[in-house]
Amino acid sequence: MLATRTLLSKQTLAVISRQPACFVHQGDYGNWGNTNVAVVFSGCGWWDGTDVHEGVYTMYHLSRNGARFQMFAPNQQQMHVIDHMKKQPASGENRNMMMEAARFSHGQGMMQLQDLSKLDANSFDAIIFPGGHGITKNLLASMAPVLACRVLPSIEVTMGYERDENTRWGNWPHTNMVQAVKSMGARHNVREPYEAHVDEKNKVVSTPSFMWDTEYHYHYIFDGIGNMVKHVMRMSTK
Repeated sequence: MLATRTLLSKQTLAVISRQPACFVHQGDYGNWGNTNVAVVFSGCGWWDGTDVHEGVYTMYHLSRNGARFQMFAPNQQQMHVIDHMKKQPASGENRNMMMEAARFSHGQGMMQLQDLSKLDANSFDAIIFPGGHGITKNLLASMAPVLACRVLPSIEVTMGYERDENTRWGNWPHTNMVQAVKSMGARHNVREPYEAHVDEKNKVVSTPSFMWDTEYHYHYIFDGIGNMVKHVMRMSTK
């Protein structure tokens, strides 16, 4: 990140001279924890891949909590490409999930995104699936908690509210997903966007994320993913 002095107004310089300033922290190499986490993407974009916010928030909180993480995605064509402005399929376009998910990567070498077929579960303490419609369309059957319900019967998850209760903060337009997880034999737990639910027995942690639809209050979703990551770290170090 670069800002030249000509971009700083006199008023801004005056404030900085009087108040503490926060600058970009580049991190400390070698100061990592022992927890190793795989993060699985299904493309890049809420309507046809991994939601950008959920993916970035997940990596931020893993980094902040001292975890090592490796990114993975299937090296396959995604179901279709959605025009995110029109929210409808873009005709004649085909995209590879791994190539799209590589947009999340800034790393080199082992930190570059890897083919999901190379993921060795025994090499990781936990696996996180950031949400988005790509889980529905590209990986298995629905949003991230539904993916877990298909694999692990009788687990406990949260997808937020069970009814669409509109408030001035946001609403819950995807409550049909709650019935989907219940039909698979899972137990659903109501949680707020900033909360996470922990199934201690099955070692599954879930948070509503963008099951909640909000125009401005993304910090609640950020906090919910942060709580999820903290529980994953706690359970991984037992």
